[in-house]
Amino acid sequence: MTESLRLANRFKEVLLDGQFIANTNIQEQLEDVDYKMATAQVSDLNTLAKLTFHLNYYIDGVMNVFKGGDLTIRDKFSFDMEEIDSEQKWQRLRSTLLENAKAFAKHVEELSDEQLTAPFVDVKYGDYKRNINAMIEHCYYHFGQMVILKKLLKARVQSS
Repeated sequence: MTESLRLANRFKEVLLDGQFIANTNIQEQLEDVDYKMATAQVSDLNTLAKLTFHLNYYIDGVMNVFKGGDLTIRDKFSFDMEEIDSEQKWQRLRSTLLENAKAFAKHVEELSDEQLTAPFVDVKYGDYKRNINAMIEHCYYHFGQMVILKKLLKARVQSS
């Protein structure tokens, strides 16, 4: 198995179809979330919708580089989400994340060993492999938040 395929599989593990690490994945966790749950606030935590937007923001931004574009994403904009005030808007956001995740994984699969070790945009950002690994770790970090947040929201509904 090539290194790019290994990386793509690790990425898909957390987002799309994995069961190995957490017996679940982001796609599975978001399947039964409606827009009310997605936008429900727990204390000052980010909502499920904001975390979904945030992950998609970075996936889409890095994928733009894969396609030959510039790196235009900025941390300060990574939670600047339009209001999700309908089921349609939530489903569109969720679908966009999953479609971008599939496209991202496909791009990673197609990278050569040479491309994996090439500088990512600028030498200061490291190489492609480092950035793909960072994306995987970033997804797992927020995936953990999503799982806990969803449990808190379900517990809130059960106790009311």
